[in-house]
Amino acid sequence: MADDESRTRRLQVANARPEDSGRGLAHIPRSLMAALGITEGDVIEIVGKRSTPARAVLPYSEDEGLELLRIDGLQRANAGVGSGDFVEVRRADSKPATRVVFGPAQANLRLRGTGEALKRTFFTRPLTAGDTIATVGHQRADVPPNVQQFVRAPAYALQEIRLTVLSTVPRGVVHIDENTEVELRTEYEEAKESRRADVTYDDIGGMGATIDQLREMVELPLRYPELFQRLGVDPPKGVLLHGPPGTGKTRLARAVANESDASFHLINGPEIMGSAYGESEQRLRQVFEEAAKNAPSIVFIDEIDSIAPKRGQVTGEAEKRLVAQLLTLMDGLEARANIVVIAATNRPEAIDEALRRPGRFDREIVVGVPDDRGRREILGIHTRGMPLGDDVDLPELARTTYGFVGADLAALTREAAIESVRRIMPRLNLEEGTIPPEVLDTLSVTRDDFLEALKRVQPSAMREVMVQAPTVRWEDVGGL
Repeated sequence: MADDESRTRRLQVANARPEDSGRGLAHIPRSLMAALGITEGDVIEIVGKRSTPARAVLPYSEDEGLELLRIDGLQRANAGVGSGDFVEVRRADSKPATRVVFGPAQANLRLRGTGEALKRTFFTRPLTAGDTIATVGHQRADVPPNVQQFVRAPAYALQEIRLTVLSTVPRGVVHIDENTEVELRTEYEEAKESRRADVTYDDIGGMGATIDQLREMVELPLRYPELFQRLGVDPPKGVLLHGPPGTGKTRLARAVANESDASFHLINGPEIMGSAYGESEQRLRQVFEEAAKNAPSIVFIDEIDSIAPKRGQVTGEAEKRLVAQLLTLMDGLEARANIVVIAATNRPEAIDEALRRPGRFDREIVVGVPDDRGRREILGIHTRGMPLGDDVDLPELARTTYGFVGADLAALTREAAIESVRRIMPRLNLEEGTIPPEVLDTLSVTRDDFLEALKRVQPSAMREVMVQAPTVRWEDVGGL
């Protein structure tokens, strides 16, 4: 028994730094490395609701002496745990795989490519069937020299692509070596027992404080309802997110649903309006009924101002009935129902006052325009899968993109990528239909590409305002 205990250890899960996202690394205490008899780069198994492998590396300097396991959002999803949960960590033996089958991790994604490119990308990466993994770009990160051989930068794509490991031969923890046959399926296939990992907290930048607020309002009641029962209070029912368009309100709600392992039910405000009498209310009731069946659930209402406007300011009866129906549904949520409603709007003042009170929307959280540090984090996320040139300085870009929100920065990185593609267009033979690997390998996004993109992308906050530098000089004014 004592021998078993020395081979496994319970550790509390915490989030890894953004630059480690998608690399398959686990930062563990030095004491655990000694207890398991492993060194940096060895494979460990993390056991939560599922088990997933990772490569062990030393803890961050600030974690020295703490019993913490730092892993990224994909690994948390693969292990079926959230930040703050406890998992078992044990040494793992990774076998060379004879065959690995990958598929797209998102339903609306079709992939074309060879297994060879994936083989280079995930060479020596420990995998197990059901895991979601990501192609990580040429990011300059502080990876220890003895682990660098295990963390490859892919010659695969301009963007980060998430893939599901559909099957491996043999089963269990395996790694890809030079003899592995790798297959890429083009269509999405549902992996058995895997947890959704399309968006995690790692994919959201510049929102540390907002995420903490949302977690205590949403994740705690969904995952630990007994806490509120013990305290003798009802858990919060709703959270209202408000802020300018493009700041990441919808993405944030989806990340919370994935991280708390809750089912996600989306209501797009304008889409729910039906033409027949009572149709809109029925659609609303159906979403709440479905959420109750699949609890724990998050019901996310986007553009809530379009379905719950102030009743004193609307003339139509349909809108008034819809507001009344939403109030009834929120009041009808049982304290033990394990459902939280998150709503988003950029016009909080337009929402009916009856919704903006404790017991319905218990807290209002502002999702603001990111600051310098937030923009740096967001740029890091959007360039995660990019082959960046050596002259690209993300902190400098963050300083020059004042007033940009998350959606603007996503557009900026996309424009910069298109700019780099324009440069290699003359070398492409469009009739062939494929791009030679040597051309793909030379593809990189440079500082000049970003500067060109900056000319085309305006910050959302300035869309309505046209600013022009004056061209009139003192010498143009005569007689004064």
